[in-house]
Amino acid sequence: MTGRILELAGVRVFLCAADGPVMASDRDATDVIGELFGTDVKMVAIPLERLTPDFLKLRSRLAGEILQKFVNYRLRVAILGDIAAAVEASDALRDFVRESNRGETIWFVPNLAALEQKLT
Repeated sequence: MTGRILELAGVRVFLCAADGPVMASDRDATDVIGELFGTDVKMVAIPLERLTPDFLKLRSRLAGEILQKFVNYRLRVAILGDIAAAVEASDALRDFVRESNRGETIWFVPNLAALEQKLT
């Protein structure tokens, strides 16, 4: 497994290892999902280091493809890391992050502690 399972605020979360393979396509997301079959995980936490830099460039469509794959398998997703510079540079990304964080399916949070707080 390229990560570990945690329980945060009563939710089983798969925390992807920061030093694992980079997710550069929806196929990479499928590989992570495959690891989780039978684990009863409800959320996947992905450190920013695991994502290709194009993930935060919405024009690449990569964020949509990867996130949609998790959503299709009914897995919530948290992206962990400091994306302030990218958000400041892109109105579209800022709007996407703001709207995602209002929902329950996809969140952008700075760290694991912030994710646990959001889950409570």
